[in-house]
Amino acid sequence: MPRNFLYHEIAGRIAAQIRNGTLKAGDRLPSVRMLCQEHGIGMNTAKRIFLELEAQSLIESKPQSGYFVHKLLYLKLPLPEVSRPSPTAHCKEPDGLISRVYANMGNEKLTLFSIGAPSGDLLPFPKLKKELVLATRALKEGGTAYEPLPGNTKLRRMMAARSLAWGGHLTEDDLVTTSGGMNALSFCLMALGKPGDTVAIESPCYPGILQLAVSLGLKVLELPTHPTTGIEIDALMKAIPKIDICLLVPNFNTPLGSCMPEEHKKAVVTLLAKHGIPLIEDDVYGDLYFGGQRPPCCKSFDETGTVLWCSSVSKTLAPGYRVGWVAPGKYKAQILKLKLVHALSSTSVVQEAVGNFLSTGRYDHHLRRLRATLQSNYQNYVHTIAEYFPDGTKTSRPQGGLALWVEFPKRIDTTELYDFAIRQRISIAPGRMFTLQHQFEHCMRLCIGLPWSEDIRFKLKKLGNLAKMM
Repeated sequence: MPRNFLYHEIAGRIAAQIRNGTLKAGDRLPSVRMLCQEHGIGMNTAKRIFLELEAQSLIESKPQSGYFVHKLLYLKLPLPEVSRPSPTAHCKEPDGLISRVYANMGNEKLTLFSIGAPSGDLLPFPKLKKELVLATRALKEGGTAYEPLPGNTKLRRMMAARSLAWGGHLTEDDLVTTSGGMNALSFCLMALGKPGDTVAIESPCYPGILQLAVSLGLKVLELPTHPTTGIEIDALMKAIPKIDICLLVPNFNTPLGSCMPEEHKKAVVTLLAKHGIPLIEDDVYGDLYFGGQRPPCCKSFDETGTVLWCSSVSKTLAPGYRVGWVAPGKYKAQILKLKLVHALSSTSVVQEAVGNFLSTGRYDHHLRRLRATLQSNYQNYVHTIAEYFPDGTKTSRPQGGLALWVEFPKRIDTTELYDFAIRQRISIAPGRMFTLQHQFEHCMRLCIGLPWSEDIRFKLKKLGNLAKMM
């Protein structure tokens, strides 16, 4: 096994032992020399493992003493339970609740823990504004003409080049641009399914995916999902006879923030390909990893063209630009036909500007700062939750992304909590939004994409006090 993969695998095993409680706060880890002897690795590889674990705030170094499991308060908070959705439940969309919560979008008078996007304060607006001006100058007719149906060439070329970071080998011809990530998912579901077909998803799941599937007349099968490793493979295997499509967010999904291990991704791709079931992979959060290495995508294991890889810059760079794309594999002709009918052309100037931004290296610089901020925010959130939320509260432990899943004791109804909180100008996303079944009523999602401040800490404290009074 190559050394870079070996270091990542060993670091992952140690991280898992810390997260599941096998290694407890304050426990001493093996020395660098001992780690070398146990795994047959060199000193540099062993040091890299410890650096990776430090980057995730799981361990700390004490001079003259070695490495220890970090005594962080949040590690005392238990993980949420593995979800157990019913395989036969009737689907009921919580559209009224979703509409109420998302009606707050853009309301500057509220603290929006409910909207899963990075705050504008964390985005490089001045540099993007400059790129828009340059794009207008560079494009033929100032970007007013229609562009080729597959989309902006520069943007597709840059995304193909970046696919190497997650194990992909895409070319610009493999990609089709879209108006954001949801537009890409919409094209994929329309290309693959028809009313009455069944799509398998994680549970809990992003509300927009649920609404989209229901609007297309698809049946939704929610799969049991672990808060750190994603869907349970055994459950997917049992569901195979019932499903026509699978749609997953393998890297840092919302609301759990779970990340499927590499071997799970490979197993899912192999299983679905064997049965001829296409996989739509939503990788919109993949660049927001907290560790030292971007996780691979399911698409990197695709040998049959049945994985449709979708992503966008909506969660990393510019939510309002609506710039997305899909690598649809063997379904490219169907996707292009749908784009021709529903959109004809993408927005030339905006896609050119994003393509330019990606080509200069400024995007990677921005991502490094954003990832560091999100990881720090996560730690600040859970410290505050551990201090002020009711006894028995559980939280997810995302390894990236924008979401933190909070599970209260079952006596607390988060739809009611939403009503109390909104009067205090705090908006949350109640757990019932993330399912079509009657579950997660005692859970909520918090967005960690707001700049940390004393005011954010105060609002979380107030939220905890409101929950305690319920």
